[in-house]
Amino acid sequence: MTETDPRTPALAAVTSSYASWAPSYIERFGSADRADPEDRALIGTWADGLRGPVLDVGCGPGHWSAFLHERGLEVTGVDATADFVEHATRACPDVAFRTGDLRTLRLADGSLGGVLAWFSLIHSDPREVPDILRSFADALRPGGGLALGYFSGDRLQPFAHRVVTAWAWPVTAMVRAVEDAGLEVVRTEERPAPNGRTSAALTAHRHA
Repeated sequence: MTETDPRTPALAAVTSSYASWAPSYIERFGSADRADPEDRALIGTWADGLRGPVLDVGCGPGHWSAFLHERGLEVTGVDATADFVEHATRACPDVAFRTGDLRTLRLADGSLGGVLAWFSLIHSDPREVPDILRSFADALRPGGGLALGYFSGDRLQPFAHRVVTAWAWPVTAMVRAVEDAGLEVVRTEERPAPNGRTSAALTAHRHA
């Protein structure tokens, strides 16, 4: 069993913190139309190259799941916070949503055309992230893609996220973790976030 950093919040702390924030979070992020246009463009371009089912991990209120569904993709959304799953199910009944811990999803090898993990790993312990990424990579079909959003920084360290403690990663470290999981990184980018931190994103694919 992987030893975790004591500064990493337990899953119960993450879910309870997001549950308390759920109404305001849904109001602010409940639709992809309210997201950063650059995020929509990146995820849209990534999605247009996918073939096969897509898993939206840490789907929150389901806004990106709905966005992908509207682009004609078969999507399943998973989140550890029941309040988000309940809202997403009501808001987008044509998409399957369920509660789940991204560390124990038991994804079938080669079953997915894409995995979207948009800021869903930020509260995960860095020592567990390699195994999580490996489970994503193994679940992708040849040619399948990963889109990952996270916070970047000069060094790997926790910070006081508005909901619960999160981790910022150097871009080089995250790229290395994704490549070590067996994927080829296609694109990386960074830009200032409204909270004064730096948002980062990467897309990667499994070799055909």
